[in-house]
Amino acid sequence: MTEKEKMLAGQIYDPSDKELADRRALAHRLSKLYNDTFEEEEQKRKELLDRLIPMQEEGVYIQGPLQVDYGCFTHLGRNFYANFNLTILDICPVEIGDNVLFGPNVSVLTPMHPLCHEERNMRKRPNGEVYDYEYGKPVTIGDNCWIAGNVTICGGVTIGSGCVVGAGSVVTRDIPPGTLAAGNPCRVIRRITEEDMMNFGRE
Repeated sequence: MTEKEKMLAGQIYDPSDKELADRRALAHRLSKLYNDTFEEEEQKRKELLDRLIPMQEEGVYIQGPLQVDYGCFTHLGRNFYANFNLTILDICPVEIGDNVLFGPNVSVLTPMHPLCHEERNMRKRPNGEVYDYEYGKPVTIGDNCWIAGNVTICGGVTIGSGCVVGAGSVVTRDIPPGTLAAGNPCRVIRRITEEDMMNFGRE
């Protein structure tokens, strides 16, 4: 297996691999170029975002600034919106459904590191190059979710469709569909029901 194949499969891999390093460098460059655009430069922003995150559906809007590790391992559903300061570290697949809204300062973090420092610390090759070993776990976010400001979503998490995750939460475990969850670590508070409807536009 290549280092890329190991990475996407959630196995221990070497991130200094040239193929991976080259794609990261491109993604970081495209992120910087996107962040340097103005909101009215719609076509330029679209072209950059299409290169940075090729797997996206119609209606995607990312306010920026954003920082993406690879981009090509993230899928954004229809009508995705992200406010300021979005970070996606997609060493494993990140799947985001339709009609998902992110507040400012949301981080989606798939990388994992060994708990034991003997396995986590940097290593040195005979030629002097420094490297380490990592692994990752995917993140899945269902349709119609609202992820509030300053939320961190950790690797291996699935957030079910129709969820609301409260501001400042650190999501370390799965959140079942149709629930309101918040906290550090993030926990389910209750189901979201019809009683939560605000009846906009109704007599």
